[in-house]
Amino acid sequence: MKVAILGSNSFSGSHLVDSLLACPVYKVLGISRSPEYPALFLPYLYREKVRPTCFEFFQLNINTQLPEVIRLFDEERPEVIVNFAAQGNVEHSWINPIHWLTTNAIGVANLAFALRDRDYLKKYIQISTPEVYGLCRNFKENLNYYNPSTPYAVSKVAGDLFLNALCKKFEFPVCFAMSTNFYGPHQQLYRIIPRTVIYLKMSAKIPLHGGGKVQRDFINIFDVVSGIKRIILNGEAGNTYHFSSGRLLKIRDLVKLICEKMGFNFKECVEISDERSDQDSAFELNSSKARKKLGWEPKVGLSKGIDEVINWVNNNWPEILRYPLHYIHKE
Repeated sequence: MKVAILGSNSFSGSHLVDSLLACPVYKVLGISRSPEYPALFLPYLYREKVRPTCFEFFQLNINTQLPEVIRLFDEERPEVIVNFAAQGNVEHSWINPIHWLTTNAIGVANLAFALRDRDYLKKYIQISTPEVYGLCRNFKENLNYYNPSTPYAVSKVAGDLFLNALCKKFEFPVCFAMSTNFYGPHQQLYRIIPRTVIYLKMSAKIPLHGGGKVQRDFINIFDVVSGIKRIILNGEAGNTYHFSSGRLLKIRDLVKLICEKMGFNFKECVEISDERSDQDSAFELNSSKARKKLGWEPKVGLSKGIDEVINWVNNNWPEILRYPLHYIHKE
């Protein structure tokens, strides 16, 4: 099976590449707007040290090079396309929201519309986000729940709704996947779990916005990828699938757990900062549909998953120090 992954440089996209390459039945095409990232952030390169022979990488941008992207697809004829490509930072989406709308809404719409009549395409998987629901508590899959509260979420809603309309009009074979907060080795360093580990090693204070009262459901990237692979094999067009651990945790309790694991005093390592106005207080997804229809369930507990991140940071500490710990925006 030939699978094309848009956004293969992304944290979740690169882990899907790595997982698919472990199975010899897949040929994988990776597509990202930036050059291929260093092995530190790409598990398939980190593990193999060289690019696997059944993987090809292409630097292409769906916003500015759509004809080239479609030409590549027509030449390679992938049966499955998984789209991780997106502008994804919530806070920065308020600074210049048109960048988010350009990629997450217009870019997605142009891409899917161009692919609507390709007979080789059997499944298109759109990676969505619980942000589209706004504040959500144990939500099941339902487009009527969409209640976005940030430009990022609005842009993702627009893309999702267009794809859903395309499915109804042209039987476009789209499935939607969304997961709660995922984490694991090779994640961007500004994300909460790797950043906390790094700050502790640097003896830097960890900021807790609003005291860390916001609640999130953390799920290991291994489990997210496992779910996406099940959609590749058995997902039904027009359906959305949620992946979650089923456990809400306050950010302060997450940071406290990491402090305890690394032998630090929680109170001495944090500082309280103002609450972010753009944060929904909780994201909680009901994943019963994925469990029943796809036979999926999470396997990696939070404690083990955090240990994996700590080990990754420790094993790559000199290289990690070469990279910034904050989000850097690209148009």
